[in-house]
Amino acid sequence: MQDLMTMITTLRRPRMLARAAKLGARDYNRDSHLQRIMGYGSLPSSGPALLRLMEMEKEVNEQRKEDDAAYSLVRHLDLLIALLGEAQLYQASRASIFQ
Repeated sequence: MQDLMTMITTLRRPRMLARAAKLGARDYNRDSHLQRIMGYGSLPSSGPALLRLMEMEKEVNEQRKEDDAAYSLVRHLDLLIALLGEAQLYQASRASIFQ
């Protein structure tokens, strides 16, 4: 099984969508963004949040590929922004463990 960061770095999405997500991740605020996506209540730590976000994004990406009428570009972008933001937080927390 691949580690989380490898799974994230191997994601391949349309260039414009990836660029927009990278720009949006600069202003990522875990409390507001992740609450909106995952529902209100206590938030999981970055690792479990990443796993859940990856599952959710995979479903939305399948809708995109199938030209499903239920596909929402805004939702897909929100998920990718949260995914990148959480990946940065996860990476920072892992780096602090080893210092």
